[in-house]
Amino acid sequence: MTTQQPIRIGLIGANIHQGWSPRAHLPALAAHPDFDLAAVCTTRQESADEARAAFNAGSAWNDYNRMLADADIEAATISLRVPSHYEPTTAALRAGKHTFTEWPLGRTTEEAIEMADLARERGVKTAVGLQARANPAIAHLRNLVADGYVGRVMTCHVRLMREGVLSRDSGRTWQRDNELGAHTLTIACGHTIDALCSVVGEFADVATVVSTQASTWHESDTGQDLPVTSPDNILVSGNLQSGGVGSVQIGSTPWAGSGYRMEIYGEEGTLVAVSVDSPQMQQVTIRGARGGSNELQDLTPAEELHLAPEIPGGTAYNVGQLYSRFAASIRGTANGDALPDFDHAVELHRFIDAIRQSSDEGQRVAVA
Repeated sequence: MTTQQPIRIGLIGANIHQGWSPRAHLPALAAHPDFDLAAVCTTRQESADEARAAFNAGSAWNDYNRMLADADIEAATISLRVPSHYEPTTAALRAGKHTFTEWPLGRTTEEAIEMADLARERGVKTAVGLQARANPAIAHLRNLVADGYVGRVMTCHVRLMREGVLSRDSGRTWQRDNELGAHTLTIACGHTIDALCSVVGEFADVATVVSTQASTWHESDTGQDLPVTSPDNILVSGNLQSGGVGSVQIGSTPWAGSGYRMEIYGEEGTLVAVSVDSPQMQQVTIRGARGGSNELQDLTPAEELHLAPEIPGGTAYNVGQLYSRFAASIRGTANGDALPDFDHAVELHRFIDAIRQSSDEGQRVAVA
């Protein structure tokens, strides 16, 4: 938070009736003192006007190119379905706007590389929506490991098992297509493994299974049974660059999931984090033991790790945390260096490519 003038930002994908924006970006920006929600844009003027009124935005647009031509707008957020990220993101970069795009950055790694290269060429700041690593509890775990709480990390594991509804309306069944880039491997696994790596460091290699267990979804409003090519279960094991070993299990199950759990075991201690869902969505409880004790004790994130203001609805808070880091990056102040930018997104895209390659080839693969 700052006494400087707020950064004027425009949000592309501001429909208040569906998607991620009304749950996360719109409330986060409306509450954030570092930003002025200067503009909102949807494909229809009526829905843009609704978003403007609901979140007190400065202006409403039905054409993002016209919105981006406004010289008073300094930054842009792109919160759309993954296949639609590329065009408005490149338009924002070419317009010289600092740009925040949701994860996955692109439908493919090639798209992500092109956007990261363009951002570097234009000299603008970028952010990608990997907000799990901005969760105060995950940031606290990262600091604890870096400060030697567990000593050398020997082994770690993270698991996220979610309810995966097999009956969906036609507005959600598009995610069944693997080629569109929005599924359990890219989204749930991407967020979860990125948070793990932010704490324990990167993987050196992986051996994986990427599987589609639910081969059909029922489309509730049309009555059709549709074929599914998107993966819904991912298993990853590998060596960390630091010398330890790690494993990951991500699953979308037909019925009740068991939530999220991260475990880190070192030569001098243990850390455990649990939540009802991914730390991208929810706050996390952390516990630890060290110094010869086998009893886990509650640990509380340091107050300075809470960068965002209180935001109505728990889902928006960690997105607000990223916006705090985005503002710091734009202004060149402290906390900006910890922001996941487009170059970081490319690295994660490549990691996911390695996970898929290992599964396809049935062999261990080095992580670039």
